[in-house]
Amino acid sequence: MPSDFAWIRPEPGGLYIRPADVWIDPSHAVGSALVTHGHADHARAGHGVTMASPATIAIMRERYGQIGEAWPMPYGERATLAGGVHATLIPAGHVLGSAQVLLEHAGERVIVTGDYKRRADPTCEPFVVTPCDLLITEATFGLPVFRHPPIADEMARLLAAREANPDRAILVGAYALGKAQRVIAELRIAGYDAPIYLHGAMEKMCRLYEAHGVALGELRTVAGTPKAALAGQIVICPPSALGDRWSTRMPDPIPAMASGWMRVRQRVKQRGIELPLVISDHADWDELTETITQVNPAETWITHGREDALLRWCELTQRRARALALVGYEDEDD
Repeated sequence: MPSDFAWIRPEPGGLYIRPADVWIDPSHAVGSALVTHGHADHARAGHGVTMASPATIAIMRERYGQIGEAWPMPYGERATLAGGVHATLIPAGHVLGSAQVLLEHAGERVIVTGDYKRRADPTCEPFVVTPCDLLITEATFGLPVFRHPPIADEMARLLAAREANPDRAILVGAYALGKAQRVIAELRIAGYDAPIYLHGAMEKMCRLYEAHGVALGELRTVAGTPKAALAGQIVICPPSALGDRWSTRMPDPIPAMASGWMRVRQRVKQRGIELPLVISDHADWDELTETITQVNPAETWITHGREDALLRWCELTQRRARALALVGYEDEDD
């Protein structure tokens, strides 16, 4: 039986690796941080040293400018930290550059998943199942009601709506990092080769993805495009733009939203969404339980999400588990 992993200390603002004096995804500026991916609730500016995948460092520089000393860690390369701790980044399948962190110390192996998904995604490296003694997993969609449909089905619904409404623009709200690029790439896989229009806030991250080898096809910005020319077009924008004045430049827009939360009718109604697209970059209930089963750790820690249901599932399947009380991690798209 392994120890209680006393060298890893869950704090409200993140996971602290005591022997190495390193934090994982801290919610405040620290001396040394291991960052799992570029979303703002995990990647913050102000750290003395930032350790992350090369793509995540590029994303952080795009978003924050100077980020202090950067320590790029390519997938699969084992790094030696202070205090006899070794760290290896492993693909998490969440967004470009996202990583699980494998920590090795005192004969124990710990995986911190960060945010992850198990579905195929043409814009990032797929999740890799890695055996360990302790699995620290997210649970954003940790309720049995959350079972995401195949993304090909959601793309078919989006394209059918476009076909049925040639005089209207379809305005798809999507998170600027990861979700937007995935929707675009999946539209291309579905055979849609027309230009896709972007809100100006989406352009830089899409170009960064292209610079990292992700093909997105022809992209155009809405700025300067005549209103009439946007009829029958697909436009990708931040979720916040769906209801602001910017959207009025579209011809009779159809508000759509790409999010795992579109499974919840109340959220669809609250946002005034006409075309809800259940598309998530997080693991759903089946992916969470499948991952725990496949990794088969001696113990599981569950964090930032719907912890209670997954904790109960672990208890019913006779798996040792506990819920953590970390703060500062937000729901997808909120």
